[in-house]
Amino acid sequence: MSDCVRVLVATANTGKLAEIRSTVDLPDLDFVSTSDLGVEPLEVEETGSTFLENARLKAHAYAEHFGMAALADDSGLQVDALGGEPGVYSSRYAGRDGDDAANNVKLLAALADVEDPARTARFRSVVVLVHADGSETIGEGTCEGLIGHVGRGDGGFGYDPLFCPSAAPERTMAELSLAEKNRISHRGAALRALRDAIAARSH
Repeated sequence: MSDCVRVLVATANTGKLAEIRSTVDLPDLDFVSTSDLGVEPLEVEETGSTFLENARLKAHAYAEHFGMAALADDSGLQVDALGGEPGVYSSRYAGRDGDDAANNVKLLAALADVEDPARTARFRSVVVLVHADGSETIGEGTCEGLIGHVGRGDGGFGYDPLFCPSAAPERTMAELSLAEKNRISHRGAALRALRDAIAARSH
């Protein structure tokens, strides 16, 4: 393990960390959290206008503050009938203190008069790995689908109960098993793209 590079992941979400470890399963990378290192997480203001800008902000802030390679992601929901909203504001769509339920209520209200064929949307994720030398490797992924009319399922989080993915249109993301969700999710796709880009870089 002496040649293994430790990568600090900018998240306190243990589920996300586990997904990163299982998807970017490269032998020379060891993904760790701030709790693994016994340090406090960094608060980074997400001032970017795109997912890429926000992921870059977080990854570079962590890399510079902790002096090591760092990985960060930013993701959200883009609804075509709403001009791509909520986009980078997905987690705070109903206000800075808004929670998942409030965000979903606001989204359904905004789409109240939109017919099914026009309720197209996608989850988008961008993952940025900042290497020890300051260079970047980037992975991006999307998951296409439609926004339903009522929330269904108790798995996942965020907009998952309303999002019916094209790969499994009869169910919402919240009704899929974790393994099924990871196979088709935007973050899973972004992490696989990142893994392949890192592998290509090392050859």
